[in-house]
Amino acid sequence: MHLAVKRAGTITSAALLIALGVGGGVASADDTPTDTNTVVNSEPPQETDPADTGLVDVPTGQGDSEPDIPGSGSAGGGNQPGAQRCEVERVYTPTYKGGDHHKGVGAPQANTNNTSHSATSTFTAEVSGTVGVSYSGSLSVSANAMIGKIEAKYDVSLSASMTAKLGNSMSISTPAHKITHASYGVYRLRTQGTSYVITENCKTTTKSTVTSYTPHYVGWYIWESNA
Repeated sequence: MHLAVKRAGTITSAALLIALGVGGGVASADDTPTDTNTVVNSEPPQETDPADTGLVDVPTGQGDSEPDIPGSGSAGGGNQPGAQRCEVERVYTPTYKGGDHHKGVGAPQANTNNTSHSATSTFTAEVSGTVGVSYSGSLSVSANAMIGKIEAKYDVSLSASMTAKLGNSMSISTPAHKITHASYGVYRLRTQGTSYVITENCKTTTKSTVTSYTPHYVGWYIWESNA
């Protein structure tokens, strides 16, 4: 793969723009374009924002499973004669779109150039792995329902899971007296939204802020350090 290189002094959310077969289903490394641009960063990737704690992973294959929400069914006044009744409605509304965070599959790789001239570094993915959705907060809808809302509001293509495959390779120029580091995996889009349930009693459960990381595309993240 031929790469046009751009070096950055700070972390860039889309460090390596290898966009692969995103959207419904599972994306794989086989769809890598032959020519693409890369940004070489000065720091390792951050899988998540340090402030985001309590994240849970949605198990692969359970994107359509709706979580159990205590208090969302019939209780109290809704069972009394003449009481108002409503259709139970699970709600998720996206409120914020952040950047992409890279989650590596397998251990990062590195190549040191101790010479006085640039040299080519080639990296090859040594394992395959699937990355799914992670979120914090009380999500009242399924992961796929949440993804659909995010896609519609922000005009992006996301997936409940994506696979980075064994054997994908890339080459890049390493400057003199530098170390090039490479991590292969899945970029996930960070978003926030509000989620709650309208119950049979026509009441609204406590609104929760949900922070989520959803697979966006498969690719390499590259950074450099001094040798």
